[in-house]
Amino acid sequence: MARKKNALQDRVRLLLLQSAGAGKQAVPETFQGVTKGRIEAVLKAIDRATPDIVDSVFALLDDKNDSWFSNAPEEAKFCHGATTAHVGAHVGILQRKGSIKLDREGRDYWIKPLRELGAIEAIYLDPVSMTFYPGHIVAKSPNCAYRLENAFKRILQADEKEWPGMLKAWVREDMVRERAELQARIADESRQFLDTKHSDLIESACSHYVPRFLPGYAILYVDDGDGDRITKEDCVRLKDAGITISLSDAMPDVLLWNRDTNNLWVIEAVTSDGEVDEQKISNLWKFANAHGKMGIGFTTVYRTWRDTAARQGKYKNIAPGSYVWILEDPSKHFLAESFPLPPRTIASSNIRSTSV
Repeated sequence: MARKKNALQDRVRLLLLQSAGAGKQAVPETFQGVTKGRIEAVLKAIDRATPDIVDSVFALLDDKNDSWFSNAPEEAKFCHGATTAHVGAHVGILQRKGSIKLDREGRDYWIKPLRELGAIEAIYLDPVSMTFYPGHIVAKSPNCAYRLENAFKRILQADEKEWPGMLKAWVREDMVRERAELQARIADESRQFLDTKHSDLIESACSHYVPRFLPGYAILYVDDGDGDRITKEDCVRLKDAGITISLSDAMPDVLLWNRDTNNLWVIEAVTSDGEVDEQKISNLWKFANAHGKMGIGFTTVYRTWRDTAARQGKYKNIAPGSYVWILEDPSKHFLAESFPLPPRTIASSNIRSTSV
């Protein structure tokens, strides 16, 4: 993963150097006829004008650079769809001429405020059809991306005398609600065209694995999408468990809590990557300790034995002291052990570790 991040940053730095070598500006004064000054003026009118948001909107107007997706549709430009990492690199390196991109977790500061108004749309690049679909249909996929909503783009491009009135109508509460409902409905309709196996696997883990193997554990938090990281309902459950989540916390697909033992449990559903590895265990133990929990357990979930073999045959990254559950063989799960046994793991006697 670190190599992928560095590769993106290296590629954007190269664009910067190539522009300098050719005596050109890496970033023009306008994209699609829109200056940063216009973006700032519009965002000030809706109380969203931070430097990061201004620059992120400017990035999402970029119709000069080709798409940074390797499998994008032919003729696709950056503005047709960009990941959080793409936007962060565009802002941090291409626009500001820095050495690194903006922090990905900053999306809650420079993407989410405009998503709440419908100014930025979530989309997904299907790698098979090479087509952008509405919605983050496959949760946590590297193909989840963003683009500007067309009506908001027209406001940015409008004449000086026209845009304030257009913005006033666009930002009305009923229009915001209508946009949100429309975007959600279109995203749901897009699911029929695409594989949603990651979300389905999370749902199966919650419906089948948790009741069988984790009696006494209640689900606090499920991350099966890429919208709000924490819902209002999540906040109530997390507060009851004495847990707060910050932007710096790398949270799992599913977080559970046992009120009687004050233990946490983590589930990671893997369809492409994201197993419970030793780094994840280390980070989440720090999280558990910081919240005064007595212990924390871990399970990696796969759909099939074939998927399990494909991943572990190559990476062998399941952490000792954690469990593996396979959906197609659901009556048992497997404890990974090493010698000597790892410290600070929840004893298998605390959960059901035999076939049921």
